[in-house]
Amino acid sequence: MNFVFISPNFPQTYWNFCDRLKRGGANVLGIGDAPYDDLDDRLKLSLTEYYRVYTLESYDQVFRAVAYFSFKYGKIDWLESNNEYWLEQDARLRTDFNITTGVNASDIGKFKSKAEMKKYYALGNIPTARQQKAVDLDSAREFVARVGYPIVVKPEIGVGAAETFKVCDEQELEHFFANFPSIPYVMEEFIFGDIYSYDAIVDSHSEPLFESSAKFPPSVMDVVNRQLDLSYYVLADVPDALRRLGRATVKAFGVCSRFVHFEFFRLSVAKPGLGEVGDFVGLEVNMRPAGGYTPDMMNFAHSTDVYSIWADMVLHDKRLLAESGDDHLCVYYARRDFRNYLHSHEQVLARYGAVMAMCRRMPQALSGAMGNQMYTIHARSEAQMNEFLEFVSATA
Repeated sequence: MNFVFISPNFPQTYWNFCDRLKRGGANVLGIGDAPYDDLDDRLKLSLTEYYRVYTLESYDQVFRAVAYFSFKYGKIDWLESNNEYWLEQDARLRTDFNITTGVNASDIGKFKSKAEMKKYYALGNIPTARQQKAVDLDSAREFVARVGYPIVVKPEIGVGAAETFKVCDEQELEHFFANFPSIPYVMEEFIFGDIYSYDAIVDSHSEPLFESSAKFPPSVMDVVNRQLDLSYYVLADVPDALRRLGRATVKAFGVCSRFVHFEFFRLSVAKPGLGEVGDFVGLEVNMRPAGGYTPDMMNFAHSTDVYSIWADMVLHDKRLLAESGDDHLCVYYARRDFRNYLHSHEQVLARYGAVMAMCRRMPQALSGAMGNQMYTIHARSEAQMNEFLEFVSATA
């Protein structure tokens, strides 16, 4: 199998995807804009060949790289980046090179556009917040008259919570339209609740080979916009109601042969037409693994190897790795460099080193959403998790 991996060096841990493919017998052909000498040695060992382009933003350069691999190695069987930023380019390349193992250019819209997503949620009878495209102030006022304040305005096509804002009154609404961005925006009714993810690796028949769930803060938007510390955790198991909705979302969107990250609200306040307290409501779909080091956190929480499960899906369309049965919480906390904490970095390591799964500096490109210095621990109970969070978050 010839597998072209776009940007295999970012995020840093993506070398694991390449490694498991290589172990399974695939030719792993990397395309990136980093110098070869700067690549992680483990990534170098995982790649059959690496083609450096000046910039991945240039479709022509990346096209030429794929064409070179196709000429040298024959038909390209798979092409993937597992990265939200490159999904559209991945789809265009698949279409141009007749690669049928992933989403093509004509279908990518339903996975990228927050407006298009609503249609497919409806097909699966999955409740979602009411939404309208942001066109002008008058139509926005009509929308607010139906759903009430606050509302959320966000790019129709965007990554994470970047450039997403909460609008609480008429003055803030007028300010938004007075400074209206040049890109398309949508408006949604505000949902009070925590954010849960449904993470899965699905086969070519849209059946899950692996499932996991994480709980995030109520407003990732505030984490980004206000530069708050980020804390979230991977659960020991997926709640049954969330599992049902996650699987229904996979079917509704026709997802095949992918690692997916779907986000849901769990209502903390009942919402007419959506559900009662504790019910799940669809937020958005992401056709790639969860961000940052979350795949590694899934490994820690479930004593497994999601990189191997994904590679087995690609190579064999099934899961070869057995379930471990050893499931617990895996907790992430990231500090901001500008904040003064009560307990030093050394004190955190001294106290929690025995249960520390990861301790790393976050790349600058991810630090806006994910913080600067991250700590990830195994937690056998919510009490242990809460004690850790209280200790690491305390400010001087």
